[in-house]
This record gives sequence, structure tokens and C-alpha cells, in this order.
Amino acid sequence: MKSFTRYLEFNTSKRIEIVHINPEVEKIVKESKIKEGFALVSSLHVTSAVIVNENDPNLHSDFLAVLERLAPFKASYKHNVSDDNAAAHIWRHLLGNQALLPITNGKLELGVWGQVFYCEFDGQRKKRVLVKVIGE
Repeated sequence: MKSFTRYLEFNTSKRIEIVHINPEVEKIVKESKIKEGFALVSSLHVTSAVIVNENDPNLHSDFLAVLERLAPFKASYKHNVSDDNAAAHIWRHLLGNQALLPITNGKLELGVWGQVFYCEFDGQRKKRVLVKVIGE
């Protein structure tokens, strides 16, 4: 079994932002030359998530609206004494910080509409995402 590791690095321009990273993940899978295995895509920040879903801005707005209802940013949180990002930490756990993606015949297998996204909930600075490809 082989492994191949790369990092995506980028700056987010908004505090809350959903970034389409599927093309970059596909390039890394191709570069790995692994034909059968998995790609682990993991956020290296505690206020962000990685998801697989449709590339539909309306759906992304719906996600954010539901998260805001479940854990409002302006609510009173004990963590917000020194920071104001407790909701961002909660949102991350609701969506998950990583995705394990199957690779078949050297390509991501995400279904018809599946795409990979980085979801930032406390942004406007440099961010890193680990992509680790494992297989044969």
C-alpha cells in the first residue's frame, strides 16, 4: 500500500464561506497515481468542515441557515469570553471536519452530483486542508 500527502493552502475572504475544492482534490488524486483506495480530506482548523454535496449555492445557503438556527452566532456562549467563535466550533462538529472519499480506477467516486467543499466558519485568514491518498 502507498500513501501520498499534499496540503491545500488558501485564504478565505469571508468569515463564513463555502469553498469548492473538488478540482484541487482531483488533481492530487491524479498526481498520487493511486488507482484503488481512498482520499482523506481533512480540515486542519477547529472552526471549519469538509463536506461532499451538490455544487448548488442555494443548497449552501440552506445549510448555513439551518446551522444558524441550531447554533446562532449571536447566542450567549461561555467560550465567547475571549473569542466570539463558539458557534463556529459547534457548526464544525455538526458537519464534520473530514471526508473519506473512495478512489476507483484512479478517480474520485462521488456519485453523479457529489463535489468536495471546505466550509469555513471563522475565516478571513490563511487556511490549510490535508489531502492524504492511500491505496495501490
